[in-house]
Amino acid sequence: MNINIESLLDKVSEQVKTLASTETILGEEFKLGEFTCRPVIKVGTGYGSGAGEGDDPKGKNKGGGGGAGAAIGVTPVGFLTTKGDEIYFIPSDKKSALSSLMEQVPDLVEKVAEMKNKEEKKEEKKEAKASK
Repeated sequence: MNINIESLLDKVSEQVKTLASTETILGEEFKLGEFTCRPVIKVGTGYGSGAGEGDDPKGKNKGGGGGAGAAIGVTPVGFLTTKGDEIYFIPSDKKSALSSLMEQVPDLVEKVAEMKNKEEKKEEKKEAKASK
């Protein structure tokens, strides 16, 4: 039994390359309301091989064997999103999503303050009309 491990690994790595193409890492584009989204995926691979031959010291038999294997892992990372001329990256992991939320807190606080100011101005106008 003669196994060419190098040839076997070449075949395995070609298969993995086919699976881990650019289309896999950047998924198919889709629309969500006004947004155009494209998923981003992390792809990891691993390879292994082994071979051996030996003699049976008690008999006249020779033994041999070999093998190769590969694995591929796919993990969603987030989404590239566009709206008009603006491009956003929305992470799918919890840590990044939290940090993304924290980055948006100042804008959120500003919007809440603006809403509060508008409400106060409406109240002032109502009071001014009522006192006349």
